[in-house]
Amino acid sequence: MSYYFAIVGTQDNPLFEYEFGTSKQGGDGLPHFSEQARHMNQFIVHSSLDIVEEVQWGGGQMYLKCVDKFFNNYVSCFITGGNVKFLLLHQPTMPVSTTSTRSSTSIGANPTSPQTEEAIKNFMLEVYENWVKAIMSPFYRVNMEVRSPVFRQRVAAAGRKYL
Repeated sequence: MSYYFAIVGTQDNPLFEYEFGTSKQGGDGLPHFSEQARHMNQFIVHSSLDIVEEVQWGGGQMYLKCVDKFFNNYVSCFITGGNVKFLLLHQPTMPVSTTSTRSSTSIGANPTSPQTEEAIKNFMLEVYENWVKAIMSPFYRVNMEVRSPVFRQRVAAAGRKYL
């Protein structure tokens, strides 16, 4: 499974982007988006912001689970208290069949399964913890792009750990 993670600020501006692949069950940790899909990742994530804004007022939760689907891409969202959105676009390794009666235990096999949702939630919570530490810097301004290599490494480590 390939992932594209983006943090979007309160003015719908990108603050952070990172692409990675699954590290579980024999994954190499590298994203396997096609060149055409790589160019569409930002578009897909930002087009889901309208749906996120509709869903965020419904339940009052920070983790909104899978909020949007675009062809074979799924978008999961986590909203911070400051209305910064963490968006994770995940693309399964193979198309999900809706006619299959068997469920697979592989995280990459079913992007809406409870195991996948739990793994994504844990990933988002760990990134959120690191996000809070990053924005507590006296040099950080609201809606400023995060360029910290330490933050990037911690996002990558959370991806390897949970996804």
